[in-house]
Amino acid sequence: MGPLSTAMVVIQRYLQEKKERINAALAALLPPVDSQSSTLSQAMRYSLLGRGKRIRPILAVAAFEAVDGETECIFPFACAVEMVHAYSLIHDDLPAMDDDDFRRGRPTTHRLFGEAMAILAGDALLTEAFQAMSRGALDHNVDSALAIDIIYEISLAAGASGMVGGQAADMEAEGREVNLPTVDYIHTHKTGALILASVRMGAKLGRASPEQLEAITRYGERIGLVFQIVDDVLNVTGRKAKLGKTVGSDEARKKATYPALVGVTESNRLAESLAEEAIASLEILGKPADPLRGIARYLVRRKS
Repeated sequence: MGPLSTAMVVIQRYLQEKKERINAALAALLPPVDSQSSTLSQAMRYSLLGRGKRIRPILAVAAFEAVDGETECIFPFACAVEMVHAYSLIHDDLPAMDDDDFRRGRPTTHRLFGEAMAILAGDALLTEAFQAMSRGALDHNVDSALAIDIIYEISLAAGASGMVGGQAADMEAEGREVNLPTVDYIHTHKTGALILASVRMGAKLGRASPEQLEAITRYGERIGLVFQIVDDVLNVTGRKAKLGKTVGSDEARKKATYPALVGVTESNRLAESLAEEAIASLEILGKPADPLRGIARYLVRRKS
């Protein structure tokens, strides 16, 4: 087994271990299924506890560890990011948006629970995210100014200045000719903003120095684009059985993507280059940042 293969085994083990830890924390944070709101609770659990890779919360944990964060305070905040992500997927899949029937190999939330309940489940998960962060700050005695700063940053990344704004631009660009700056804007907001906020959140909670935070910010900016470029390529070249969602939907909807603009080969080259830049940005961080480096390499090579 060569060095690269060994490294991939190590990072896959790391991802699995952190995923299991985050899944347990997510299940504990969700409201119980009771008689008064059982359908809503079931829809929330279905959407949040499925086959997700948990990349965003794992990135938050890895950034926390990279700056020698020592307590368990990261997990409620990391879980909150996954709740925001899950809400966005529920709403993205709705007929008024991307109108998708499958997500992660299963029927989308609105196909199983109806559109109205899917909207409510998304709304509830978004609200639960801010409850998880505020409760986590109290439970772990996180400095109030730091907690407010992180909550503010997540709200910026999730709202009109970030993810929602990127989704709006993505919808408006459908069927139109767009240039590379427009595609960059869509993806740095729709996908990149929450990924960047995740690593910055982890670094801040770990009490990163200004230099460490700057390095992790550069990493997050690049890794967010890597994730979306690879996602775009997989929508063209992947298989439904592997991806768990419809392949070719971007082309069918004439979405603004990197493969549509520069082709698959150039998109892959760009993702590789950005991943190397992300890794290089961590030069001032030592061995504790190895999981971040491994995740960058993993994201370039992922097949689902």
